[in-house]
Amino acid sequence: MCGIAGWTDFRNGLEEYETVIRKMGDALGHRGPDAAGEFFDRGCRLAHRRLSVIDPENGAQPMTYGSYTIVYNGELYNTAELRRSLKNLGHTFGTGSDTEVLLKAYAEWGEKCLELLNGIYAFAVWNKTERSLFMARDRAGVKPFFYSLYDGGIVFASEIKALFQNPHVRPALSREGALSLMLLGPARRGGSGVFDGVEELRPGECAFFDERGFRKHVYWRLEAEPHTESLDETAEHLGFLIRDSVERQLVSDVPLCTFLSGGLDSSLISAIAAGKYRSEGRQLSTWSIDYKDNRKNFVPSAFQPDEDAPWIVKMSGFIGSDHTNVVIDSPALADALVPAMKARDLPGMADVCSSLYLFCAEVKKRFTVAVSGECADEVLGGYPWYHKPELLYADGFPWARSTKQRAALLRPDLLRDISAEIFVKEAADETVKDMSCLDGESREDTARRRMFLLNFYWFMQTLLDRKDRCSMAHGLEVRVPFCDHRIAQYAYNIPWEMKALNGREKGLVRRIAERYMPRDVAWRRKSPYPKTHNPAYSKLVFDEFTRLMGEKDCRLPELLARPAIDELISTEGRSFSENWYGQLMCTPQMFAYLIQLEMWLRIYDPELLF
Repeated sequence: MCGIAGWTDFRNGLEEYETVIRKMGDALGHRGPDAAGEFFDRGCRLAHRRLSVIDPENGAQPMTYGSYTIVYNGELYNTAELRRSLKNLGHTFGTGSDTEVLLKAYAEWGEKCLELLNGIYAFAVWNKTERSLFMARDRAGVKPFFYSLYDGGIVFASEIKALFQNPHVRPALSREGALSLMLLGPARRGGSGVFDGVEELRPGECAFFDERGFRKHVYWRLEAEPHTESLDETAEHLGFLIRDSVERQLVSDVPLCTFLSGGLDSSLISAIAAGKYRSEGRQLSTWSIDYKDNRKNFVPSAFQPDEDAPWIVKMSGFIGSDHTNVVIDSPALADALVPAMKARDLPGMADVCSSLYLFCAEVKKRFTVAVSGECADEVLGGYPWYHKPELLYADGFPWARSTKQRAALLRPDLLRDISAEIFVKEAADETVKDMSCLDGESREDTARRRMFLLNFYWFMQTLLDRKDRCSMAHGLEVRVPFCDHRIAQYAYNIPWEMKALNGREKGLVRRIAERYMPRDVAWRRKSPYPKTHNPAYSKLVFDEFTRLMGEKDCRLPELLARPAIDELISTEGRSFSENWYGQLMCTPQMFAYLIQLEMWLRIYDPELLF
């Protein structure tokens, strides 16, 4: 993985702006600490910061072939097949890198090369002869691609902070952006970077920019297809896709480990990886996260029925991994809220982000690549909202039922002619307006497809944002095998009675997992990403929020009503009874999110356009 940035302008010369592209690249240095490169052509500047994973000795970027120059962030998992096809067409290769394969694939097939790629990627190709820029993002949106357009030009980068190094992009916040932060956050609309004028290629989108302007379109989307396989055939098919995806993503020329929480998804990935390593005479390293005094403070709930720790020990012993457990204390977790926000350039999932930020810093001390179990729940029906009718058929987003209470925190003028409920509903409805369905599907089938798309393009994107920024902040590449587009497309059409086999969340995956792990692990009740249960953390974030709100340069009242802030403080958050977001963001995480929002306003200092 890497950091990419670029600037194309057809109306103004860029010759005097060499330092700008270098600053843009330097702002992404954490993503690519191993090497740096720039490319200059009339009307185009490109920058790259490299994290060396495949063929570290070669593969430097920007890379040029004929009239084409590429900057690329990602990994291709079918590099070998693509290289063979290109060799058959007469191409030769001087490196073992997937960058060279991708560049020559584009030179050979143009935009159609995207149909052949299996991987996670964001890249741009400058065509010197045609004076055009081509940009693309992977189907699942694992790798980021932000951009900002102005008259005659475009600026792009892996992260928003790099855009702000360019004189044409400034931090500004419109009323819609403010409402997004408070009514949708930590999620954001597809294609939106929240900052005014900052946009993002959506998953499965590509774009051209030339003297005729900017044009983008969708090159991949989930398609409804009849499912004709039996239960046994479906289990074999999905089992093959999962195993194939995991094994493809184990290829690395630098040290690789897996994350192991003791839950179904990470245990399945780790078991497959350990078996592959064992066949090669190697031992897999696994990593987990925990919190100081969690055993003492843990209280079972409907969302988190038991502790992870005993299951981690069991799975690590079963697969024979070399296991490391990272324990985080409450003060460090609270202190990392601001660095985690800066990594994301926006308020995020509060301590769910800051814990991952600290965890990845520890993993990076020994490893450059990790493999993680994110996104299985989104594509394979793991969350409660897939199973509860009152959530399945509800308007808006089932993981954020706090719209009215969020709206009550806002300054009244921000909602003067807008309904908060309609604002959220329209964001959800826009996502599914072109949903692919089969003729004659039932109301339930249609609702489940809708839920799939909301999860894929909203909840999953929030988790992928978190994973990419918190890991790449330390130069750690994290791969996510369940995001393989083949799995997503296949799962989109698996009948619910198969997907929820035996009435269980991800029942089909559990049946597959029995081949790789003890049955009690395979059928363990779902447990989300581990979070702290230490009351000391709750006190830390509440006290910090209270302190910040008491400072004279406090910025949050620019968005929130002061009486609402005072009520949160006087009731210690009890006046906000709903979860802020999902299963993990409760009262302490709400205060942590508002701390991140306050510090975001201070540090990024956006111009308010309302």
